[in-house]
Amino acid sequence: MTPRVVEKTARHLPTQGDPDAPDGTTEPVPAAVAGPVPERTGAALLIAASVLLADAALTARQSGAELTGALFSRRFGLAALRRPGWALGTAVACAQALTSPSGLGFGANGGLIGELVRMAGSVTYRRPAKVAMAVDAFALRIEAAAVEHPNLDSPHARRFTDAMVAGNRLEALRAMGALVELHGVTRALTTVSPVIMELLALLGMLDENPVNDDFSWVTLAGGVPTTDPFLGLPSSVLAFLNPGPGRAERIEPDRILAKVLATSRNDIVSYVGDIGALGNHGLALLRRVACADGAVRHVLLLPGTSFGLLRNSTPQDLVGAFDGLLRTDTTYTRAVKKLLLRAGVPTGSELMIVGHSLGGITAMNLATDVEVASAYRLTHVITVGSPIDNKRPADHTTQVISLVNKHDVIPGLDGRGPASPNDIPDSWVELAWLDASYDYPLSHAPQAYSDSLRGELTHYREQVNKLISAYDGEVVGNQPYMLRDK
Repeated sequence: MTPRVVEKTARHLPTQGDPDAPDGTTEPVPAAVAGPVPERTGAALLIAASVLLADAALTARQSGAELTGALFSRRFGLAALRRPGWALGTAVACAQALTSPSGLGFGANGGLIGELVRMAGSVTYRRPAKVAMAVDAFALRIEAAAVEHPNLDSPHARRFTDAMVAGNRLEALRAMGALVELHGVTRALTTVSPVIMELLALLGMLDENPVNDDFSWVTLAGGVPTTDPFLGLPSSVLAFLNPGPGRAERIEPDRILAKVLATSRNDIVSYVGDIGALGNHGLALLRRVACADGAVRHVLLLPGTSFGLLRNSTPQDLVGAFDGLLRTDTTYTRAVKKLLLRAGVPTGSELMIVGHSLGGITAMNLATDVEVASAYRLTHVITVGSPIDNKRPADHTTQVISLVNKHDVIPGLDGRGPASPNDIPDSWVELAWLDASYDYPLSHAPQAYSDSLRGELTHYREQVNKLISAYDGEVVGNQPYMLRDK
């Protein structure tokens, strides 16, 4: 595929060798030794087939819901009183269509009775036609990802994904154990990261828990899950766990941070380095720039998540991360809006937000906020390793730039990954690559992204810097803020 503005296919592949080598080496394999390369179906064809199957599965699900709803509707009940013979025949035909293997195959759903029947089928291991087609669609997505990620096609990885597709959780655990034993935890996570959403969706669809199926169906349809894949807990639970009004306090930078900020400039590598220096213990930075064209513009830097605790006193915790992924009004966004007010950023000022991980999610959440879009001219949102593809800015002129290391698990949590058929707006700039030097979680670190951009990806660095050249000028203010939940 020829790269265009949205450079989805740009990547740097490592030299392929033995994907199951215990030491992770990737020595080149000469063609004469490797033998003929087997013909593979193109990833695009596999994705196209998965889309057709997904559409069929979603249609079957909708048909089951409509048929169930009609069968147990008040209107049908009233008609049955007038024409009991007709009603009995109709009910038998509907029941056969809903339960017959040649029909929807136990496809009742929707409404109180339909959901009870569906749950009973799930607990008793009945696999409706809609589920069978959905599983096949996910399997094709995994196969498509394996075309472009050869490590997914290794025997150990294939054993794991095949077990997940079959719904054999015990075998999947054994296969993952073997993969971890062979490669270690980080390399094992890196291996399956391209299809993490597909694997979670398969887990939710094929387990005996009937209340977490929505995650799987939303993922299949290319939407944004609003429940977790394990227990089916809704996003409202996260809102309950993360209710802080948000607070922002000016602080003075410590000696190390001050030294880093003293050399900062309008350069994507510099911004990522600044975010790394801010850390993930609650700090954010507002920068004021006297630009070359005479205008004064502002840059906001937002770090990502602290993985130390599930919750802490700042918005940069794991609860905040899941909350930001599923909702837009979060403690982090509320704290940042108070930061902008406290800093006295004039209404109508041009603003660029650069965020890593949760910081990138929060940047997009702010961009979707009509209040923010009305108060400021949000010119650019730059995200680094962030799952933001399901969100859209309120101002269509906001330039979205997304940087993604495809070994990084986190950007795929929005439901769109290498195996997903869903796309992003043509106006977005997505620069994605495979970095052979880092496994997850190192692949997610700001340092990994800055190292890549200052190394072999200097052309990406130059491309981003050209897009943000309006912010070239003299830095006249660097003010860190401590963000708190309350």
